[in-house]
Amino acid sequence: MAFSNPGFSQSPAFSKNGGPVIRQQQAAAQQPVAFDGMTAEQLQDLYSKPAAGPDQTDRMTYEDTITKTLMAFGVVVVFAAIGWFVPALAFVGAIAGFVLALVNIFKKKPSPALVLAYSAAQGLFVGGISAIFEAQWDGIVTQALLGTISVFVVTLLLFKSGKVRESARATKIFMIAMIGYAVFSLLNVVLMLTGANSNPWGLRGAEIFGIPIGFLLGILVVLMAAYSLVLDFTNVKTGVERGAPRIYGWSAAFGIVMTVIWLYVEILRMLAILRGNN
Repeated sequence: MAFSNPGFSQSPAFSKNGGPVIRQQQAAAQQPVAFDGMTAEQLQDLYSKPAAGPDQTDRMTYEDTITKTLMAFGVVVVFAAIGWFVPALAFVGAIAGFVLALVNIFKKKPSPALVLAYSAAQGLFVGGISAIFEAQWDGIVTQALLGTISVFVVTLLLFKSGKVRESARATKIFMIAMIGYAVFSLLNVVLMLTGANSNPWGLRGAEIFGIPIGFLLGILVVLMAAYSLVLDFTNVKTGVERGAPRIYGWSAAFGIVMTVIWLYVEILRMLAILRGNN
């Protein structure tokens, strides 16, 4: 895969060849087992036992990955509630979340504590900005949540049905779009900080045929986030099928949480621009 969620990029479990960890486990599994000294009854008992499943071999499973992901989202929700009542913590959460995201991305072996710490920081950030936006536009948080859940569920169902899959061409387009969006966002921040653009939304507040650029851009970003979810689901599927160690379920949880929060924030901002323009 040419490009994917950075939450998976440093995990050998999701690479093409499975990484050295999986290759070592596969090689060990192929080594002959010694039966010297075992009686006929012991051998019969051994062969009668059911084959070891992923849980017994400490391999990644869908169920375990879902559990880890739900745990991470649970932490997000708890700390989002705190951020909701203390909006000022959004800035602390944003900075801490950024730092922890980089640590998780570049850490070769996932750490449950760091993934949950990242979820906590993002919870403070999401809760804080949600409270700030809700104070200006009543009901906007509910709209953003419904939009995020809808995109997630639809993308998951399409992926599960096989109607949506990653492809080299789509991934290249996604990568180019991500770079372009990052450049645009950086330029927009610079213009706003220097006072070159006095609009509260910067370039996003400009209009084309009466429609804010931020709203049009928001639609594109939602599509990008949806495809990022496809990449996340693909990586989970790859990890399970290749027998990745169970610990890498935390990498999957981290990647999915990162994408969903990005999706939520973009929908929240898109709705704010649209409602603020009316």
